[in-house]
Amino acid sequence: MDKVMRCAADKGVVIFSKSSCCLCYSVSILFQELGVNPQIYEIDREPDCREIERALVRMGCTAPIPAVFIGGKLIGSTNEVMSLHLSGALTPLLRPYQQAQS
Repeated sequence: MDKVMRCAADKGVVIFSKSSCCLCYSVSILFQELGVNPQIYEIDREPDCREIERALVRMGCTAPIPAVFIGGKLIGSTNEVMSLHLSGALTPLLRPYQQAQS
């Protein structure tokens, strides 16, 4: 769990993902379209993938991936991210991390 927290604190927006997961891809594209360049950790390329998944579930993620952190705080998985987006509450959370549009 310490590794997950260290990684989550590395950058403003962090997504724990798997390279073959279409929901992970969709969430990362959503953030990019909202002007955020998230740090993506492909856990299936880590030797301790299963431990990371278990830690994410223990932290409260309903599905272990994608697991989204904003400002070091666990937001959740796809359902939570999409609910925030559809309600209009996601953009204010992301505002500090949005890239300047040219």
